[in-house]
Amino acid sequence: MHFTAENWQAVLLTLRLAGLTTLLLLVLCTPLAWWLAHTRSPLRSPISAVVALPLVLPPTVIGFYLLILLGPQGFVGQTMQSMGMKLLPFSFNGLLIGSLIYSLPFAVQPLQRAFEALGRRPMEVAATLGAAPLDRFFSVAFPMARTGFLTAAVMTFAHTVGEFGVVLMLGGNIPGQTRVVSVQIYDHVEALEYAQAHWLAAGMLVFSFIVLLSIHLLQRPQPRS
Repeated sequence: MHFTAENWQAVLLTLRLAGLTTLLLLVLCTPLAWWLAHTRSPLRSPISAVVALPLVLPPTVIGFYLLILLGPQGFVGQTMQSMGMKLLPFSFNGLLIGSLIYSLPFAVQPLQRAFEALGRRPMEVAATLGAAPLDRFFSVAFPMARTGFLTAAVMTFAHTVGEFGVVLMLGGNIPGQTRVVSVQIYDHVEALEYAQAHWLAAGMLVFSFIVLLSIHLLQRPQPRS
């Protein structure tokens, strides 16, 4: 039994969605994680709780409220319609918005832990040597926190690949536009096409194992020379 054209289409769409989500979250979450790691603001705890919400909320709840917010009766949907723009639900861009929110903690938390472990001393030393803030970050903090960036990238990509509830609620099941691997597996099972479902599910299983192994290897302490 070989992959069908629809299976390959779902795989490529999933990889595209996961890749874009990972790239955007790494860019957007780096300053947020840096702030959470160093701030003493009373807003730190509430914002951390908001960031972690996708870890405890059922994906269908997130998908439902995003569907309402982005739909024709929601604030964002009405604003977009008034500007002559297309609605986001049941589109790839809508899936991307949902994925950014659903995978948010998987990007923020590894980065925050890496920045906290870094401490203030290296940045203070760089400052005394005359390095500008951005220079200090890219020449000192970024290299020292690279394991955190790699972990965040791997976890975000893998979590996005495994999405189901959010993408089904917000994107529906449109071939070539919103039908990702998890939805494709669901369709095969509903149609009693267990052989096709097995190929995709087995691929997801192997992928998940590789992801967990990669994270374990990334987080393993390096031997001192």
